[in-house]
Amino acid sequence: QVQLVESGGGLVQAGGSLRLSCAGPGRTFSSYVMAWFRQGPGKEREFVAHITRSGGMTYYADSVKGRFTISRDNAKATVYLQMNSLKPEDTALYYCAADPRPVTTTRKSEYNYWGQGTQVTVSS
Repeated sequence: QVQLVESGGGLVQAGGSLRLSCAGPGRTFSSYVMAWFRQGPGKEREFVAHITRSGGMTYYADSVKGRFTISRDNAKATVYLQMNSLKPEDTALYYCAADPRPVTTTRKSEYNYWGQGTQVTVSS
């Protein structure tokens, strides 16, 4: 079983920044494509960003492009989501997810492993 543990959420004013972290399985971490998803109040869980196993390629949802940056440190078995210029509509429970296949996807059904989530609340 792969355990993922998110941290870094909190309450921030609009225009502010937060950095989320997700700690993954130690020495096997580099074998997983990693992604962030979010679920706002009354909404479906939606894709935010993903990153390839080496960290060489990333992809973002249009709603966060230019404001959020996904990165990973395989030596620390951690994936990050740097969130800048936050908006009230970014308020959500943010989840990290892992996929052992060597392909990237925005479909949540394709990710095998999920963290418990970390809450991000952006006030106006």
